[in-house]
Amino acid sequence: MRINVRVKPNSRKEEVKELAPDRLEVKVGAPPEKGRANERVIELLAEHYGVKKSAVRILRGHSSREKLIEIDF
Repeated sequence: MRINVRVKPNSRKEEVKELAPDRLEVKVGAPPEKGRANERVIELLAEHYGVKKSAVRILRGHSSREKLIEIDF
């Protein structure tokens, strides 16, 4: 499953919000430095979908707020 994700780093509240069936907004408290925000996005999405962290991969947008993420069930 592939999902377009908009990431909001340095947020006070961490959450995953569904904007459309294939579009999410993920707010993370981690800063966008040294991959910390990306790591937290992977953790939150794995928790949200009930899969292991290794099943969540960023395909595109490693250094962007707009990401394409693949999740294996």
